[in-house]
Amino acid sequence: MNLTPKEIVEYLDKYVISQKNAKKTIALALRTRYRRMQLDETMRAEIMPKNILMIGSTGVGKTEISRRLAKMMKVPFIKVEASKYTEVGFVGRDVESMIRDLVVNSISIVKTEQEELNLSKIDNYVLNKIVEKLLPPLPNAASESKKDDYQRLLEAMEKRVESGEMDERIIELEFDKIHVEFNDTNLPPEMAKVQESFSKVFAQINKEDNKKEVRVKDAKILLRQEASVKLLDINSINAEALRRAENGGIIFLDEIDKIALSEKSQGRNDPSKEGVQRDLLPIVEGSSVSTKYGTINTDHILFIAAGAFHVSKQSDLIPELQGRFPLRVELESLTEETLYQILTQTQNSLLKQYTALLGVEGVTLRFEDEAIRAIAKLSHRANELTEDIGARRLHTVLEKVLEEISYDADEHNGEEVVITAKLVHEKLDEIVEDNDLSRYIL
Repeated sequence: MNLTPKEIVEYLDKYVISQKNAKKTIALALRTRYRRMQLDETMRAEIMPKNILMIGSTGVGKTEISRRLAKMMKVPFIKVEASKYTEVGFVGRDVESMIRDLVVNSISIVKTEQEELNLSKIDNYVLNKIVEKLLPPLPNAASESKKDDYQRLLEAMEKRVESGEMDERIIELEFDKIHVEFNDTNLPPEMAKVQESFSKVFAQINKEDNKKEVRVKDAKILLRQEASVKLLDINSINAEALRRAENGGIIFLDEIDKIALSEKSQGRNDPSKEGVQRDLLPIVEGSSVSTKYGTINTDHILFIAAGAFHVSKQSDLIPELQGRFPLRVELESLTEETLYQILTQTQNSLLKQYTALLGVEGVTLRFEDEAIRAIAKLSHRANELTEDIGARRLHTVLEKVLEEISYDADEHNGEEVVITAKLVHEKLDEIVEDNDLSRYIL
Protein backbone atom coordinates (compact mmCIF):
# COMPACT_ATOMS: atom_id res chain seq x y z
CA MET A 1 0.00 0.00 0.00
CA ASN A 2 1.53 3.25 -1.17
CA LEU A 3 1.19 5.43 1.93
CA THR A 4 3.88 7.78 3.18
CA PRO A 5 5.02 7.49 6.82
CA LYS A 6 3.16 10.71 7.63
CA GLU A 7 -0.07 9.33 6.11
CA ILE A 8 0.24 6.11 8.12
CA VAL A 9 0.78 8.06 11.35
CA GLU A 10 -2.10 10.38 10.48
CA TYR A 11 -4.41 7.38 10.07
CA LEU A 12 -3.30 5.80 13.35
CA ASP A 13 -3.75 9.15 15.14
CA LYS A 14 -7.51 8.82 14.56
CA TYR A 15 -7.67 5.71 16.76
CA VAL A 16 -4.57 5.69 18.99
CA ILE A 17 -3.74 8.67 21.22
CA SER A 18 -0.07 9.51 21.92
CA GLN A 19 2.51 6.72 21.30
CA LYS A 20 4.16 8.89 18.63
CA ASN A 21 7.41 6.91 18.67
CA ALA A 22 5.66 3.58 18.17
CA LYS A 23 3.53 4.88 15.31
CA LYS A 24 6.55 6.53 13.65
CA THR A 25 8.63 3.36 13.89
CA ILE A 26 5.87 1.20 12.42
CA ALA A 27 5.22 3.74 9.66
CA LEU A 28 8.91 3.69 8.66
CA ALA A 29 9.00 -0.11 8.65
CA LEU A 30 5.95 -0.26 6.41
CA ARG A 31 7.31 2.38 4.06
CA THR A 32 10.54 0.42 3.79
CA ARG A 33 8.44 -2.52 2.49
CA TYR A 34 7.10 -0.30 -0.28
CA ARG A 35 10.54 1.10 -1.14
CA ARG A 36 11.98 -2.41 -1.35
CA MET A 37 9.36 -3.52 -3.87
CA GLN A 38 10.39 -0.68 -6.22
CA LEU A 39 13.99 -1.95 -6.49
CA ASP A 40 15.39 -4.47 -8.94
CA GLU A 41 15.25 -8.14 -7.93
CA THR A 42 18.94 -8.42 -6.98
CA MET A 43 18.84 -5.51 -4.53
CA ARG A 44 15.34 -6.44 -3.35
CA ALA A 45 16.54 -9.86 -2.19
CA GLU A 46 19.25 -8.29 0.00
CA ILE A 47 17.00 -5.98 2.01
CA MET A 48 15.65 -7.65 5.11
CA PRO A 49 12.51 -6.51 6.94
CA LYS A 50 12.91 -4.16 9.91
CA ASN A 51 11.23 -6.31 12.56
CA ILE A 52 9.89 -4.35 15.52
CA LEU A 53 9.68 -5.10 19.25
CA MET A 54 7.08 -2.98 21.07
CA ILE A 55 7.36 -2.81 24.85
CA GLY A 56 4.57 -1.47 27.00
CA SER A 57 2.00 -2.23 29.68
CA THR A 58 -1.37 -3.68 28.84
CA GLY A 59 -3.92 -1.23 27.50
CA VAL A 60 -1.48 1.37 26.15
CA GLY A 61 -2.27 0.76 22.48
CA LYS A 62 -0.17 -2.19 21.23
CA THR A 63 -3.13 -4.33 20.18
CA GLU A 64 -5.12 -1.34 18.94
CA ILE A 65 -2.26 -0.33 16.65
CA SER A 66 -2.17 -3.86 15.22
CA ARG A 67 -5.96 -3.95 14.80
CA ARG A 68 -5.98 -0.65 12.93
CA LEU A 69 -3.06 -1.73 10.77
CA ALA A 70 -5.06 -4.78 9.74
CA LYS A 71 -7.94 -2.56 8.59
CA MET A 72 -5.72 -0.01 6.91
CA MET A 73 -3.33 -2.28 5.04
CA LYS A 74 -4.40 -4.23 2.01
CA VAL A 75 -1.69 -6.78 2.68
CA PRO A 76 -1.83 -10.18 4.40
CA PHE A 77 -1.97 -9.51 8.13
CA ILE A 78 -2.56 -11.74 11.15
CA LYS A 79 -2.38 -11.19 14.89
CA VAL A 80 -1.28 -14.16 16.98
CA GLU A 81 -0.43 -14.71 20.63
CA ALA A 82 2.98 -16.22 21.31
CA SER A 83 1.69 -17.93 24.45
CA LYS A 84 -0.68 -20.10 22.36
CA TYR A 85 2.18 -22.02 20.72
CA THR A 86 4.20 -24.98 21.95
CA GLU A 87 7.51 -26.54 20.98
CA VAL A 88 7.40 -29.03 18.11
CA GLY A 89 6.65 -32.50 19.47
CA PHE A 90 4.27 -31.31 22.19
CA VAL A 91 0.49 -31.00 22.15
CA GLY A 92 -0.54 -27.58 20.87
CA ARG A 93 0.02 -25.34 17.86
CA ASP A 94 3.45 -25.25 16.25
CA VAL A 95 4.87 -21.91 15.18
CA GLU A 96 4.77 -22.78 11.46
CA SER A 97 0.97 -22.70 11.67
CA MET A 98 1.12 -18.88 11.91
CA ILE A 99 2.66 -18.82 8.43
CA ARG A 100 -0.11 -21.06 7.13
CA ASP A 101 -2.65 -18.73 8.79
CA LEU A 102 -1.01 -15.83 6.95
CA VAL A 103 -1.37 -17.64 3.63
CA VAL A 104 -5.07 -18.33 4.31
CA ASN A 105 -5.56 -14.62 5.08
CA SER A 106 -3.74 -13.68 1.88
CA ILE A 107 -5.95 -16.00 -0.19
CA SER A 108 -9.03 -14.41 1.34
CA ILE A 109 -7.79 -10.92 0.36
CA VAL A 110 -6.96 -11.89 -3.24
CA LYS A 111 -10.20 -13.83 -3.65
CA THR A 112 -12.24 -10.85 -2.44
CA GLU A 113 -10.43 -8.59 -4.92
CA GLN A 114 -11.12 -11.01 -7.78
CA GLU A 115 -14.78 -11.24 -6.80
CA GLU A 116 -15.02 -7.45 -6.95
CA LEU A 117 -13.35 -7.38 -10.38
CA ASN A 118 -15.74 -10.04 -11.65
CA LEU A 119 -18.78 -8.66 -9.85
CA SER A 120 -20.88 -8.22 -12.99
CA LYS A 121 -20.15 -11.79 -14.16
CA ILE A 122 -21.03 -13.20 -10.73
CA ASP A 123 -24.21 -11.11 -10.55
CA ASN A 124 -25.28 -12.29 -14.02
CA TYR A 125 -24.60 -15.90 -13.10
CA VAL A 126 -26.74 -15.64 -9.96
CA LEU A 127 -29.53 -13.77 -11.75
CA ASN A 128 -29.69 -16.22 -14.67
CA LYS A 129 -29.79 -19.25 -12.35
CA ILE A 130 -32.66 -17.83 -10.29
CA VAL A 131 -34.67 -16.57 -13.27
CA GLU A 132 -34.24 -19.97 -14.93
CA LYS A 133 -35.97 -21.59 -11.94
CA LEU A 134 -38.74 -19.01 -11.75
CA LEU A 135 -39.35 -18.88 -15.48
CA PRO A 136 -38.53 -22.16 -17.25
CA PRO A 137 -37.11 -21.74 -20.78
CA LEU A 138 -39.23 -22.07 -23.89
CA PRO A 139 -38.95 -25.18 -26.05
CA ASN A 140 -36.83 -24.79 -29.16
CA ALA A 141 -39.84 -25.24 -31.42
CA ALA A 142 -41.66 -22.17 -30.04
CA SER A 143 -42.87 -19.56 -32.53
CA GLU A 144 -41.28 -16.17 -32.99
CA SER A 145 -44.21 -14.40 -31.31
CA LYS A 146 -43.92 -16.74 -28.32
CA LYS A 147 -40.21 -15.98 -28.14
CA ASP A 148 -40.89 -12.23 -28.15
CA ASP A 149 -43.48 -12.61 -25.38
CA TYR A 150 -41.08 -14.77 -23.42
CA GLN A 151 -38.29 -12.21 -23.78
CA ARG A 152 -40.54 -9.51 -22.31
CA LEU A 153 -41.50 -11.80 -19.42
CA LEU A 154 -37.84 -12.64 -18.90
CA GLU A 155 -36.81 -8.97 -18.66
CA ALA A 156 -39.69 -8.26 -16.26
CA MET A 157 -38.74 -11.22 -14.07
CA GLU A 158 -35.10 -10.13 -13.97
CA LYS A 159 -36.17 -6.71 -12.70
CA ARG A 160 -38.40 -8.28 -10.04
CA VAL A 161 -35.57 -10.51 -8.82
CA GLU A 162 -33.08 -7.64 -8.73
CA SER A 163 -35.50 -5.40 -6.82
CA GLY A 164 -36.07 -8.07 -4.16
CA GLU A 165 -39.74 -8.51 -5.02
CA MET A 166 -39.24 -12.30 -5.40
CA ASP A 167 -37.05 -12.78 -2.31
CA GLU A 168 -39.61 -14.88 -0.42
CA ARG A 169 -40.45 -17.16 -3.35
CA ILE A 170 -39.29 -20.80 -2.89
CA ILE A 171 -37.19 -22.38 -5.63
CA GLU A 172 -35.37 -25.70 -5.97
CA LEU A 173 -31.65 -25.49 -6.58
CA GLU A 174 -29.34 -28.26 -7.68
CA PHE A 175 -25.86 -27.83 -6.32
CA ASP A 176 -22.64 -29.43 -7.39
CA LYS A 177 -21.14 -32.20 -5.32
CA ILE A 178 -20.76 -31.21 -1.68
CA HIS A 179 -17.20 -30.25 -0.92
CA VAL A 180 -16.09 -30.59 2.67
CA GLU A 181 -13.40 -27.97 3.27
CA PHE A 182 -10.70 -28.83 5.79
CA ASN A 183 -8.67 -25.82 6.75
CA ASP A 184 -6.74 -26.72 9.90
CA THR A 185 -3.56 -24.68 9.50
CA ASN A 186 -1.89 -26.53 12.36
CA LEU A 187 -1.63 -29.66 10.25
CA PRO A 188 1.39 -30.33 8.05
CA PRO A 189 0.73 -30.19 4.30
CA GLU A 190 0.94 -33.99 3.96
CA MET A 191 -1.92 -34.44 6.43
CA ALA A 192 -3.85 -31.62 4.75
CA LYS A 193 -3.64 -33.56 1.46
CA VAL A 194 -5.01 -36.65 3.20
CA GLN A 195 -7.92 -34.57 4.42
CA GLU A 196 -8.50 -33.32 0.88
CA SER A 197 -8.81 -36.96 -0.17
CA PHE A 198 -11.43 -37.46 2.51
CA SER A 199 -13.22 -34.42 1.13
CA LYS A 200 -13.50 -36.12 -2.27
CA VAL A 201 -14.83 -39.27 -0.63
CA PHE A 202 -17.51 -37.25 1.17
CA ALA A 203 -18.40 -35.62 -2.11
CA GLN A 204 -19.04 -39.03 -3.66
CA ILE A 205 -21.14 -40.12 -0.68
CA ASN A 206 -23.31 -37.02 -0.91
CA LYS A 207 -23.64 -36.82 -4.68
CA GLU A 208 -27.19 -38.17 -4.73
CA ASP A 209 -28.74 -35.64 -2.40
CA ASN A 210 -27.74 -32.34 -3.98
CA LYS A 211 -31.14 -30.66 -4.40
CA LYS A 212 -32.51 -28.16 -1.93
CA GLU A 213 -35.54 -25.89 -1.66
CA VAL A 214 -34.57 -22.37 -0.61
CA ARG A 215 -35.93 -18.84 -0.69
CA VAL A 216 -34.72 -16.65 -3.53
CA LYS A 217 -33.14 -14.40 -0.88
CA ASP A 218 -30.99 -17.28 0.37
CA ALA A 219 -30.36 -18.58 -3.14
CA LYS A 220 -28.61 -15.33 -4.03
CA ILE A 221 -26.02 -16.01 -1.31
CA LEU A 222 -25.58 -19.70 -2.11
CA LEU A 223 -25.29 -19.15 -5.84
CA ARG A 224 -22.77 -16.35 -5.33
CA GLN A 225 -20.49 -18.85 -3.59
CA GLU A 226 -20.98 -21.31 -6.43
CA ALA A 227 -20.28 -18.59 -9.01
CA SER A 228 -16.99 -17.69 -7.29
CA VAL A 229 -15.80 -21.29 -7.56
CA LYS A 230 -16.80 -21.64 -11.21
CA LEU A 231 -15.82 -18.23 -12.57
CA LEU A 232 -12.59 -17.50 -10.69
CA ASP A 233 -9.20 -19.04 -11.42
CA ILE A 234 -8.36 -20.61 -8.05
CA ASN A 235 -4.81 -21.59 -9.09
CA SER A 236 -3.88 -18.03 -10.06
CA ILE A 237 -5.49 -16.73 -6.84
CA ASN A 238 -3.39 -19.13 -4.75
CA ALA A 239 -0.20 -18.19 -6.62
CA GLU A 240 -0.83 -14.45 -6.18
CA ALA A 241 -1.70 -14.97 -2.51
CA LEU A 242 1.58 -16.78 -1.88
CA ARG A 243 3.51 -14.00 -3.60
CA ARG A 244 1.81 -11.31 -1.49
CA ALA A 245 2.31 -13.20 1.74
CA GLU A 246 6.01 -13.60 0.96
CA ASN A 247 6.65 -9.98 0.03
CA GLY A 248 4.11 -8.02 2.02
CA GLY A 249 2.92 -10.26 4.85
CA ILE A 250 2.84 -8.89 8.40
CA ILE A 251 2.60 -11.00 11.55
CA PHE A 252 1.80 -9.24 14.83
CA LEU A 253 3.23 -11.47 17.55
CA ASP A 254 1.57 -10.44 20.81
CA GLU A 255 2.53 -11.49 24.34
CA ILE A 256 6.07 -12.36 23.32
CA ASP A 257 7.14 -11.69 26.91
CA LYS A 258 5.15 -14.78 27.94
CA ILE A 259 7.64 -17.04 26.15
CA ALA A 260 10.70 -15.33 27.70
CA LEU A 261 12.39 -17.20 30.53
CA SER A 262 14.96 -15.68 32.87
CA GLU A 263 18.04 -17.55 34.08
CA LYS A 264 16.62 -17.62 37.60
CA SER A 265 13.33 -19.17 36.54
CA GLN A 266 12.51 -22.79 37.15
CA GLY A 267 11.30 -25.13 34.50
CA ARG A 268 13.49 -24.21 31.55
CA ASN A 269 12.11 -27.22 29.72
CA ASP A 270 8.68 -25.65 29.49
CA PRO A 271 7.54 -26.45 25.91
CA SER A 272 5.63 -23.17 25.70
CA LYS A 273 8.62 -20.95 26.40
CA GLU A 274 12.24 -21.38 25.33
CA GLY A 275 11.38 -24.18 22.93
CA VAL A 276 8.92 -21.89 21.16
CA GLN A 277 11.65 -19.27 20.81
CA ARG A 278 13.97 -21.80 19.18
CA ASP A 279 11.21 -22.87 16.78
CA LEU A 280 10.34 -19.25 16.04
CA LEU A 281 13.92 -18.24 15.26
CA PRO A 282 14.30 -19.88 11.80
CA ILE A 283 10.94 -18.47 10.70
CA VAL A 284 11.91 -14.92 11.69
CA GLU A 285 15.39 -15.38 10.21
CA GLY A 286 13.96 -16.69 6.96
CA SER A 287 13.07 -20.21 5.94
CA SER A 288 10.73 -22.15 3.69
CA VAL A 289 7.41 -23.33 5.12
CA SER A 290 5.24 -25.84 3.29
CA THR A 291 1.51 -25.20 3.04
CA LYS A 292 -1.19 -27.03 1.10
CA TYR A 293 -1.21 -24.10 -1.33
CA GLY A 294 2.54 -24.25 -1.97
CA THR A 295 5.84 -23.38 -0.30
CA ILE A 296 6.33 -19.90 1.13
CA ASN A 297 9.62 -18.22 1.97
CA THR A 298 9.57 -16.17 5.19
CA ASP A 299 12.65 -14.02 4.49
CA HIS A 300 10.67 -10.86 3.87
CA ILE A 301 7.68 -11.27 6.19
CA LEU A 302 7.55 -8.39 8.70
CA PHE A 303 7.25 -9.43 12.34
CA ILE A 304 5.97 -6.95 14.92
CA ALA A 305 6.36 -8.40 18.42
CA ALA A 306 4.80 -6.86 21.52
CA GLY A 307 4.82 -7.53 25.22
CA ALA A 308 4.49 -5.89 28.62
CA PHE A 309 7.71 -7.44 30.02
CA HIS A 310 6.58 -6.96 33.62
CA VAL A 311 7.93 -10.27 34.92
CA SER A 312 10.57 -10.95 32.30
CA LYS A 313 12.89 -8.61 30.36
CA GLN A 314 13.73 -8.28 26.69
CA SER A 315 17.16 -9.70 27.53
CA ASP A 316 15.45 -12.92 28.72
CA LEU A 317 14.67 -13.79 25.13
CA ILE A 318 17.34 -15.95 23.51
CA PRO A 319 20.07 -13.71 22.00
CA GLU A 320 19.53 -14.92 18.45
CA LEU A 321 15.85 -13.93 18.59
CA GLN A 322 16.63 -10.56 20.13
CA GLY A 323 18.92 -9.80 17.22
CA ARG A 324 16.10 -10.36 14.75
CA PHE A 325 14.11 -7.43 16.15
CA PRO A 326 16.42 -4.48 15.46
CA LEU A 327 13.77 -1.79 16.01
CA ARG A 328 12.79 -1.32 19.65
CA VAL A 329 10.13 1.08 20.84
CA GLU A 330 8.77 1.59 24.34
CA LEU A 331 5.17 2.70 24.60
CA GLU A 332 4.32 5.37 27.18
CA SER A 333 2.07 4.78 30.17
CA LEU A 334 -1.25 6.59 29.90
CA THR A 335 -1.72 9.80 31.87
CA GLU A 336 -4.99 11.32 33.04
CA GLU A 337 -4.88 13.76 30.10
CA THR A 338 -4.24 10.92 27.65
CA LEU A 339 -7.28 9.05 28.94
CA TYR A 340 -9.35 12.21 28.48
CA GLN A 341 -8.12 12.51 24.89
CA ILE A 342 -8.94 8.86 24.23
CA LEU A 343 -12.52 9.56 25.28
CA THR A 344 -12.89 12.76 23.27
CA GLN A 345 -10.58 12.65 20.24
CA THR A 346 -10.58 9.11 18.85
CA GLN A 347 -12.64 8.29 15.75
CA ASN A 348 -15.10 5.94 17.41
CA SER A 349 -14.53 6.61 21.09
CA LEU A 350 -16.35 4.78 23.88
CA LEU A 351 -18.50 7.86 24.47
CA LYS A 352 -19.68 7.81 20.85
CA GLN A 353 -20.32 4.07 21.08
CA TYR A 354 -22.47 4.35 24.20
CA THR A 355 -24.31 7.34 22.76
CA ALA A 356 -25.10 5.38 19.60
CA LEU A 357 -26.19 2.28 21.53
CA LEU A 358 -28.62 4.19 23.74
CA GLY A 359 -29.79 6.15 20.72
CA VAL A 360 -31.34 2.88 19.52
CA GLU A 361 -33.67 3.13 22.54
CA GLY A 362 -34.55 6.73 21.71
CA VAL A 363 -32.34 8.11 24.50
CA THR A 364 -30.12 11.10 23.78
CA LEU A 365 -26.99 10.71 25.89
CA ARG A 366 -24.88 13.79 26.58
CA PHE A 367 -21.63 13.93 28.56
CA GLU A 368 -20.59 17.19 30.24
CA ASP A 369 -16.91 17.98 29.82
CA GLU A 370 -16.39 17.94 33.59
CA ALA A 371 -17.94 14.49 33.72
CA ILE A 372 -15.55 13.21 31.04
CA ARG A 373 -12.59 14.63 32.96
CA ALA A 374 -13.89 12.98 36.14
CA ILE A 375 -14.11 9.63 34.34
CA ALA A 376 -10.54 10.03 33.09
CA LYS A 377 -9.30 11.07 36.54
CA LEU A 378 -10.98 8.20 38.38
CA SER A 379 -9.86 5.68 35.74
CA HIS A 380 -6.27 6.85 36.15
CA ARG A 381 -6.63 6.68 39.93
CA ALA A 382 -7.98 3.12 39.74
CA ASN A 383 -4.99 2.15 37.57
CA GLU A 384 -2.64 3.58 40.20
CA LEU A 385 -4.29 1.83 43.15
CA THR A 386 -4.81 -1.58 41.52
CA GLU A 387 -3.45 -3.28 38.40
CA ASP A 388 -2.66 -0.84 35.60
CA ILE A 389 -4.79 -1.99 32.65
CA GLY A 390 -4.43 1.23 30.70
CA ALA A 391 -7.27 2.43 28.48
CA ARG A 392 -9.25 -0.77 29.15
CA ARG A 393 -10.11 0.75 32.53
CA LEU A 394 -12.30 3.32 30.76
CA HIS A 395 -14.61 0.57 29.59
CA THR A 396 -15.21 -0.85 33.07
CA VAL A 397 -15.65 2.63 34.56
CA LEU A 398 -18.17 3.71 31.92
CA GLU A 399 -20.12 0.48 32.37
CA LYS A 400 -20.47 1.27 36.07
CA VAL A 401 -21.53 4.89 35.43
CA LEU A 402 -24.11 3.96 32.77
CA GLU A 403 -25.34 0.68 34.23
CA GLU A 404 -28.68 1.95 35.62
CA ILE A 405 -29.29 4.35 32.73
CA SER A 406 -28.79 1.53 30.24
CA TYR A 407 -31.05 -0.79 32.24
CA ASP A 408 -33.89 1.75 32.39
CA ALA A 409 -33.41 3.06 28.85
CA ASP A 410 -36.89 1.97 27.76
CA GLU A 411 -38.39 4.33 30.34
CA HIS A 412 -36.53 7.34 28.92
CA ASN A 413 -37.54 7.11 25.26
CA GLY A 414 -37.39 10.54 23.64
CA GLU A 415 -35.51 12.07 26.60
CA GLU A 416 -32.06 13.60 26.94
CA VAL A 417 -29.94 12.12 29.72
CA VAL A 418 -27.04 14.28 30.88
CA ILE A 419 -24.01 12.65 32.52
CA THR A 420 -22.65 15.11 35.08
CA ALA A 421 -19.49 15.12 37.16
CA LYS A 422 -21.68 14.78 40.27
CA LEU A 423 -23.21 11.56 38.92
CA VAL A 424 -19.77 10.15 38.06
CA HIS A 425 -18.41 10.85 41.54
CA GLU A 426 -21.52 9.38 43.18
CA LYS A 427 -21.07 6.17 41.23
CA LEU A 428 -17.31 5.80 41.50
CA ASP A 429 -15.64 7.67 44.36
CA GLU A 430 -16.25 5.04 47.01
CA ILE A 431 -15.38 2.15 44.73
CA VAL A 432 -12.12 3.66 43.45
CA GLU A 433 -10.79 4.45 46.92
CA ASP A 434 -11.68 1.00 48.27
CA ASN A 435 -8.95 -1.29 46.93
CA ASP A 436 -10.99 -4.44 47.36
CA LEU A 437 -14.07 -3.02 45.63
CA SER A 438 -11.99 -1.47 42.87
CA ARG A 439 -10.15 -4.72 42.23
CA TYR A 440 -13.35 -6.71 41.70
CA ILE A 441 -15.73 -4.10 40.25
CA LEU A 442 -13.48 -1.91 38.11
